[in-house]
Order: sequence, then structure tokens, then C-alpha cells
Amino acid sequence: MANAFSKEERVAFEDILSGFNDALVLSSLVTKYNTNGQQMERSSDTIWRPMPYIAQSYDGSDATWNFGDNTQLAVPATIGYQKHSTALLTAKELRDLLQENRLGQAAAQKLASDINVAVLSVASNQGTVVSKRTTAAGGYSDVAEADALFNEQGIAMSDRYFALSSRDYNGMAADLAARQTMNNIPTEAYRRSYVGEVAGFQTFKMDYANRLTAAAGTTVTVNGANQYYTPAATSTAGTGETSNVDNRYQTIAITVGGGTVKVGDAFTIAGVNAVHHITKQDTGQLKTFRIVKIVTGFGGTGTVKTSPAIVSAQGGTDAEEQYKNVTATPANGAAVTFLNTVAAPVNCFWHRDAIELLPASLAVPTDAGADIMRATTDQGVELVMQKQFDINTQKTKYRWDTLFGVAMVNPEMAGIMLFSQT
Repeated sequence: MANAFSKEERVAFEDILSGFNDALVLSSLVTKYNTNGQQMERSSDTIWRPMPYIAQSYDGSDATWNFGDNTQLAVPATIGYQKHSTALLTAKELRDLLQENRLGQAAAQKLASDINVAVLSVASNQGTVVSKRTTAAGGYSDVAEADALFNEQGIAMSDRYFALSSRDYNGMAADLAARQTMNNIPTEAYRRSYVGEVAGFQTFKMDYANRLTAAAGTTVTVNGANQYYTPAATSTAGTGETSNVDNRYQTIAITVGGGTVKVGDAFTIAGVNAVHHITKQDTGQLKTFRIVKIVTGFGGTGTVKTSPAIVSAQGGTDAEEQYKNVTATPANGAAVTFLNTVAAPVNCFWHRDAIELLPASLAVPTDAGADIMRATTDQGVELVMQKQFDINTQKTKYRWDTLFGVAMVNPEMAGIMLFSQT
């Protein structure tokens, strides 16, 4: 076969794949969903993934009037990332195959980083459980706050993860290192800045982190009463066509007395507390929201798309009772208070089921003049290596590709922590 790989190259590719696999840290901490390539191509690389059901219960033995429809919510998940890295080697350079191996390792490292960054971006931008800390990262109490927030809202206590920026992670390690009465943990924290499992979360140090700038909106209020949301599995157009509904978002009207608002801002609304997702009991804590889109401009008033939707059960439908997440509908004129008051790194925490990674395959032809090698990592992510020689220039082209998607299936099972806020 033309451009066939030598044995050295095959061994090198195996080494590259091993390094690629090891580097996929964040992607190993989310749920995987494998898709069908033909089905995805025919559906514009989008598939609807179900959110968890939340059941209702009733008093007494007579269930006559308690049989009703359950509303299954779903969210669109898209295979939207195709990342590749390339290299070009001359015939002279190929005399040292270590060059090819090093280039391949660098490519694998970058592609693995791209996948991790995609997972991190989804967690940072779409997580809605927000913890504002007025001091620098200090240790156990910070992670325990995230634990309390999840517990109060009924998030399962297993498979919880916390990814922190290097400075914030090291701040927590410093707290542990000073605890002389504990065995082993302080030693590891002092020697390696290692935190490990704290308050039910497996913690991880990031060498990169997204940053959230300070909110600029002042004197922001809710503009209009009865801005609550009714979940629905499907909607029917005027032409009779039925389509799925993405229930993660809601458009609300607000009034901005000064400054402006932007995508990413985190806020609370006066009088709107979070409830336990299953028992529907008031947590006593204000519900936190994120702005995900500016819908209309502001000349004092405007509309923004927020997450999660405000499901207060004011409308009394079964779907609202099933997915109720707040104690009350915001009152007209209710104060909106922003939590991101100082620019800071975004530290993410989530439950494994909140985020899905959708690995995918590329149908690269094997008989078109280039040699192809492909392999799949433990996370299900495929890495494709291609090589093609140009006789005119005596140069060999190398290309490494990966195709995947990342979806926030439930933004109320993921959150962010911001330190040193005012």
C-alpha cells in the first residue's frame, strides 16, 4: 500500500495514544454517550438526550385522582467539535523518526487539551449552582459549601467532582498542610499541593481556568409579574408540527437602572429560594441563576435568557409540580443581585450525570492515497492519524483528528465557585 506505516511509526502511534488517553482528565469525569454515525449525519449531528425524571408522591391509599401524565424533559446534544493538528516533515527530517514521535505526542497533548477545555467551558458557562466566597480559597469550608448546596437541592452524593484553578487549589492545600493533627493528608498537601477527596468531592487542579469578569449592572429589577415557566416535553407549531422543547432556559424581562448585564453573570432574585428537587422543601437559600443570552437590548429595560428556568408551580400543572425548583415566582420589581462582583477564575463542581461527552468517528477513506490509523481511548474518544507523501517536494504530511460533542444535560447539577468576591 502507498504510504504504508513503518513498524516504528505504529509503535509511535501506540505511545501517542497512551499519552492522549492519560491526558483526558476532565473528560473521564463526565458521562459518555456513544452515537450512531449515520443517524447523527442525518440529524445534523444533534440528538436529544433525556433529563432525569422526578416523581411525585401522594397521601393515603386512594390513588383514583392521582394518575396523570409524566413529563419527560430532554436537551439537545450536538457533536460540534472537530479538532485536528498537523505536521510536515521533509525526507531529511524523517531520518530521525523521533521527530515524528515528538510531533505526534505534541499533537495528542493539544487535542486532549481541546477536549478538556470543551468540558471545562460547558461546566463554567452553564453550571447554575453558584457559590460566592468573600475570601480567598481556604480549604475544607469551601468544598463543604458546595457539598451543602448540592445536598440541599437533592443532588446524588456520589460521583461529585471539583476542578479548581491552580492558585485556588494550592490555597486549599495550604490549609490542609497546616493541619498537624491529621495523618498523611497534611504531608501530601505540603509536599505535592495535593488535596484529594474533600467533603464528598474528588478535587482536581487545573493548569488553566476560565475567568468571569465582574458584573456591571446596578439597580437591576424584575420587570413584570408572573414570569414563571411551565416545563413541556414537546411543542406544536401552528402548522401542526411537533418538536422537542429545551427546558433549560427561560426568557425574562428585567429593568437595568445603571450599567449593563452580560452573558455569564450570576445572580439571585429577592424572595425566590431554591427547593429540594425531590421533596420540594424550601432550602432557605436564594436560588442562583446565570445569564446565557442577551435577547433584546437595554434602554433601561430588556430581556435575557437565563438558566435554569423559574419553575414555581404557580400554574398548578403536573409538569410544574414535578420539576418545581423555586419557592415562588419573582414579584414585579423584585431586586436582582449579582454574585460575580470581582473578576476571578471560575472553579467548577458537578455531578457526573450533569455533563455528557459524545465521542464520534470520522469516516476517513482508507483507499484514497493516504494511510490511516485509528484507535479509541478508554473514554471512547477516537484519534485518527493520517499520513501522505508528496513526491514533488519529498515532504510527508501528518494529521491527527478527533470528533466529539459536550452537552450540559442538567445545569442544576453543576455549579461554579468564585473566590475573593465583595
